[in-house]
Amino acid sequence: MVKRIQFAKTGGPEVLELVEVEPKAPGAGEVQIRNQAVGLNFIDIYFRTGLYPAPSMPSGLGTEGAGVVEALGEGVTHLKVGDRVAYAQGPLGSYSEVHTLPAAKVAVLPDGIDCDTAAASMLKGLTVQYLMRQTYELKGGETILWHAAAGGVGSIACQWARELGVKLIGTVSSPEKAELAKKNGAWATIDYTKENVVERVKELTDGAMCDVVYDSVGKDTWETSLDCLKPRALMVSFGNASGAVEGVNIGILNQKGSLFVTRPSLNGYADTRERFEAMCSDLFGMLVSGKIKVDIAQRFALEEAGKAQQALASRKTTGSTILLP
Repeated sequence: MVKRIQFAKTGGPEVLELVEVEPKAPGAGEVQIRNQAVGLNFIDIYFRTGLYPAPSMPSGLGTEGAGVVEALGEGVTHLKVGDRVAYAQGPLGSYSEVHTLPAAKVAVLPDGIDCDTAAASMLKGLTVQYLMRQTYELKGGETILWHAAAGGVGSIACQWARELGVKLIGTVSSPEKAELAKKNGAWATIDYTKENVVERVKELTDGAMCDVVYDSVGKDTWETSLDCLKPRALMVSFGNASGAVEGVNIGILNQKGSLFVTRPSLNGYADTRERFEAMCSDLFGMLVSGKIKVDIAQRFALEEAGKAQQALASRKTTGSTILLP
């Protein structure tokens, strides 16, 4: 038997339960991993609240973790028992001492990356990889706006933008978060609790505005984000921290400058083994070289998952947060 966090109904953090279950034996093409660290992400809250429906109930939670291979299913050849590995895509259930999932979604960790770092950076780092290197291939010299620049994804984005020679303007909610974003490589920051984001972007860019806006906040920042773009620029909506963007008249894209908009996801980019491995190679190279450093600012025990999610949802966290089984 192993311990895991599950929920039998959607709702607040109180619906999360610590239970003992029999771990699922790996079937063909699957791998069983004993987690040493588990990543905490906003998408976990979306499943808990029902914004994203879980496949069945009761349901496990979480898609990101790192640990050691304990068992292999038939046909798995790129892994072996004892390998240190990490993963960032489903199925739900990483909030557990042991997790079984498709081996194609698991990457072997290089020697220079420990399990804590991997669990704190796989989903966030691969997200930044596809956003900056695929959704819009930044080449250097662009000016971009990144919401929540001091968070887990934002902290990695600031560093990656710096390495690419991109001017990243980051929105933050406090002077402390502004300082952190700048330390990580943000070109400028805007405290949205005190400053008008659109007006500050105009000032910072001498009226030119941004080539891309990366928005993980959703409903509350949708129109602000559009107003920060130059004509024919790209709006990338990749999260719903404040709620989903709904009821949009597509004509607004015309009115605000023939804009482009996309709603991407990791699963939409890491959709083959080959693409997943290439993305991991890019991320791991940045981590091993030290060009990107992962700030694990919060650590919680597995049984404190509800408390950890409350901290994340209330924007009391910076950097990355992990759970320790």
